[in-house]
Amino acid sequence: MSQEPSIQDVAKLAGVSLGTVSNVLNNPMLVRPQTANKVLAAVNSLGYVRNDAARQLKQGKSQALGLISLDSTNPFFGDIARAAEDAADLSGFHILQASSSQSPERQKDYLRMFQEQRLSGVLLSPVGDSSELRAQAESVGMKLVMIDHQSDERTSCSVSVDDIAGGQMAVEHLIATGKKKIGFVGGPLEITQIKDRLQGARNVVDQNPGVSLRVIPATRQDVISGREIGEEILNWNSSDWPEAIFAANDLLALGLIQAFRMEARVRVPEDIAIIGYDDIDFAKAAIVPLSSVRQPAKEIGATGVRLLLEEIEGEDHHHQHINFQPELVIRQSTVIK
Repeated sequence: MSQEPSIQDVAKLAGVSLGTVSNVLNNPMLVRPQTANKVLAAVNSLGYVRNDAARQLKQGKSQALGLISLDSTNPFFGDIARAAEDAADLSGFHILQASSSQSPERQKDYLRMFQEQRLSGVLLSPVGDSSELRAQAESVGMKLVMIDHQSDERTSCSVSVDDIAGGQMAVEHLIATGKKKIGFVGGPLEITQIKDRLQGARNVVDQNPGVSLRVIPATRQDVISGREIGEEILNWNSSDWPEAIFAANDLLALGLIQAFRMEARVRVPEDIAIIGYDDIDFAKAAIVPLSSVRQPAKEIGATGVRLLLEEIEGEDHHHQHINFQPELVIRQSTVIK
């Protein structure tokens, strides 16, 4: 196998010094156009690719940011990632993405990998306690911003949504439509966002005598899990069915709708109303358009990048904790039309 061309090969073919080649690649404004054209012609002729990893090791930083999401299969996190990429690109940075798949061990491994790559900073939607992760990042001087997670620590910025308020909105809406037997589908509760949504639901139920809340655990947060839980509910005695279900995210809610629609005797929302959380694009396109609690995914991604870049570039940076308010979106899965 032939050896890859080096910067020395480029300098030799162009008839210039190594310093001139370096300037053409990194600071072209310092080089006369005629000389720069010779160097670029040599680069193209040899197929030279510069070693960014080596350059970053020398500089101690890179123009790359990391993003570790809870679940890359959830379109909500896809929307966050796209907004983060757009915001980073405007400042000359790019985003490397990873997904913890709700695994603390995988989360820690990805953070370590980003450290080894000398990334300037990371956006993290954490699983469980994030204090150890912050310490891990701080030990090598890598900046960390929590997204979709409210941090009360003074050691990092955070961008979040008030999930307790979102849970309250969802259940208040179900009660307003006359529902009293309400189910909550979600889990694991080690995920702060799910725990907070359930807490919001409980707050409302506690304030409304005659209304009950039954927690129906979910080990995963996807459509298949929602469908399986829906099939499980259908195996209960019909007198035990909830009148309405608040699902911890839209994917679970869409799976529930699928399960109930396959059973001819169950109508949504007439027999069981369903509301989700996130308001992903698929929500309004579902066979029964899904009511949901909307999170501002694009604002979360763009704001997270802004805070991260401010922390990377500013010596007098003060940590901020930005908490967006969710919005109730009502569609046919909870309201009979």
